[in-house]
Amino acid sequence: MVGAMSHDMSRELWVVSAGRVPYGEALVLQREIAAARIDGSIPHDVLLLVEHPPVVTLGRSAKSHHMLCTPAVLAARGIDFHEVERGGDVTFHGPGQLVGYPIIDLKRHKQDLHWYLRQVEEALITGLDDLGIVADRHAGLTGVWTQGRKIASIGVHARDWVTWHGFALNVTTDLAYFDLIVPCGIDGVVMTSVARELGVVPDAGQVERTIAAAFGEIFRLNPVTASLDSRAGGEGIGQGGLPRRRRTDAGPGQLEPASPD
Repeated sequence: MVGAMSHDMSRELWVVSAGRVPYGEALVLQREIAAARIDGSIPHDVLLLVEHPPVVTLGRSAKSHHMLCTPAVLAARGIDFHEVERGGDVTFHGPGQLVGYPIIDLKRHKQDLHWYLRQVEEALITGLDDLGIVADRHAGLTGVWTQGRKIASIGVHARDWVTWHGFALNVTTDLAYFDLIVPCGIDGVVMTSVARELGVVPDAGQVERTIAAAFGEIFRLNPVTASLDSRAGGEGIGQGGLPRRRRTDAGPGQLEPASPD
């Protein structure tokens, strides 16, 4: 029933772990997957997990004074810069951060973006708890905190009730990068990471698996490892460090569950 969350665990969440991907390439990929989710050529929700080279992004509600340096200064330091359609203010993505882009058809869950944001937060809180970190929300703010420090940022966008953009969880991130901005436009915010809170360097693969499992739990979906198939001729987003796409009978540009090999 539209507007009610399904509890049918036979539905899948296709989890794509794409490794390090430049932000611009990941943005194109998100939009393509979202378009395919909207037109039905991808039959299940998708969680795209990536790590980005250093990049600062501005959301729709970003304020210029929350940038503490110019794009030219960022470029001189090897940091990319993008203005994008997601909600929220300014944020940083970079090495040691798990960035997740849930591409979810809310028509099959609940058509409410506020509900969706709270579910993304809950999935991160659940996953962090499984990693040994007690996390929570701050009233009136989007994101996830622990002991008063912000550990994950969230900014989303949706069209036809299909979401993209998503969350950034600091795992082993160099937190000094956040000194270049006012993170998420929150004055005085203190950023932290999984490594800083645990006092040890966590296994990145374990963090990915834990967060993916938590998203499956919160959205009542069965996580399934997926890969990207290949376009005709192998051009486009099969390059640049993304998994090669595999041609399928369903046609070019689709996702398919990964083979077990």
